[in-house]
Amino acid sequence: MVDADQTFVIVGGGLAGAKAAETLRAEGFTGRVILICDERDHPYERPPLSKGYLLGKEERDSVFVHEPAWYARNDIELHLGQTVDAIDRTAKTVRFGEDGTVVHYDKLLLATGAEPRRLDIPGTDLAGVHHLRRLAHAERLKGVLASLGRDNGHIVIAGAGWIGLEVAAAAREYGAEVTVIEPEPTPLHGVLGPELGGLFAELHRERGVRFHFGRRLTEIVGQDGMVLAARTDDGEEHPAHDVLAAIGAAPRIGLAEAAGLEIADRAHGRGVVVDERLRTSDPDIYAAGDVASFPHALFDTRLRVEHWANALNGGPVAARAMLERDVTYDRVPYFFSDQYDLGMEYSGWAPPGSYDEVVIRGDAGKREFIAFWMKDGRVLAGMNVNVWDVTEPIQQLIRSKTQVNAESLADPRIPLENLAP
Repeated sequence: MVDADQTFVIVGGGLAGAKAAETLRAEGFTGRVILICDERDHPYERPPLSKGYLLGKEERDSVFVHEPAWYARNDIELHLGQTVDAIDRTAKTVRFGEDGTVVHYDKLLLATGAEPRRLDIPGTDLAGVHHLRRLAHAERLKGVLASLGRDNGHIVIAGAGWIGLEVAAAAREYGAEVTVIEPEPTPLHGVLGPELGGLFAELHRERGVRFHFGRRLTEIVGQDGMVLAARTDDGEEHPAHDVLAAIGAAPRIGLAEAAGLEIADRAHGRGVVVDERLRTSDPDIYAAGDVASFPHALFDTRLRVEHWANALNGGPVAARAMLERDVTYDRVPYFFSDQYDLGMEYSGWAPPGSYDEVVIRGDAGKREFIAFWMKDGRVLAGMNVNVWDVTEPIQQLIRSKTQVNAESLADPRIPLENLAP
C-alpha cells in the first residue's frame, strides 16, 4: 500500500528519471520524491546533443526536460551534482558519495543510464580526444567543430554507429574534414545489417566523409599534448586535429552490482535484470532506461535498449509500478536519426542473424523508402527513410506477428494498415 508518508528515491537525472518523477506527481503521489543527478545541469534529453543542438539549430534551454522552477513547484527534491555510492537494501537507504549523507527510501528507481566506452589505446589523454554523452561534451564538441570548419581541420571518428554518423554529418555541415574508422564492413552493421548499412556509407561519401572499414584505431599520435594523427591497425596514419570516440556505451551497473542485484549476461546487454513491471530482483527497487534489461514477449528475449524512447516511456512505467499500478513494459523499441537531408525512424528489433529477408517499399536510390526485416514472413522491424506518419502501422505489423506476403509489403499502392489485422 502506497501512502503519503513514503519516500521514493530516483537515482539518475536523465530523461527516464525526470519522467518518472513527473509521473509520480501526475498519478497523485503526495509522498516525498527525491531525484539525484550526478550532473550539475537539470535533467535533459540526449538526442539534441548529436543533432540540433550540436549543429547550433537548437538553443541550450530546449534540451531540458522541464524548466528549472518545475521541480520546486512540484515538490521534487532535486540534488544536482550528487552521486550515490552505496545502496543498503536491508536498511533501505542510499548513501551520497560526496558527503556521506544517508537517505531512506520506501521505493527506489535506478535510472543511472550508460556511459561512453573508452578507447584503450595510447594517446587518449591528449586534449583533442572527445566523447559525446553529456551536455558538457556537446558544448565542447560544438566549439571544436566550428573551429575545425573555419580552419579546414580534420576530425577522426572511431565508430560508425548512430552517434559517429550524426557527428560526422554535423562536422561536414560545419566544413570540417571527416574520417571514420569502423571495424565492421558497413556503418550501423550491428543494427541494420549489410543490406542497409551501405546506404548510409554512400550518403556520407557524397558529402565528403572518408571511411575505412575493417580497421581499428591503435594509437592517437600527438605532440605537446595535442592530437596530430590517428593510427590504424594497418599502420596507416590519418591526419587529425581532434578524435571522437563513438564506439558505443556501457550500462552504469556498478551501483546495482555492488548492492547484489541480478545483472544480465552479455548476450542480454549486461543491464540490471527487471521483470515486465521494471522491478529488479529486489521487490522495492526498480530500473528503467539504458540500464535496464527487460523481458520482451514479442521478441521472446531480454532486451537492453539505449534509445530516447525507452527512457521516455520506461520512466513513467516504472513510476506507476512503484505506485502499485497494474502495468507492463512492452513498447516496441523505437529510435530516430537525422543526417544531412535524411531523416529516419526505426521500430522493432532485428539484429544480424535474426532475419532471413529485407523487403524494400519505395525507392532506396532516392532515399525515400521503408525497409522491413522479415523472418518466416513475419515483420521483425521496419525503418522509414524520408517517409513519414507510418510508425503506427509499422509497429502494428510487428505486434500482430502476422505473416505478410513480401510482394504486398513492397507495393506502395497497398496501405500498410491493410496488411495487419
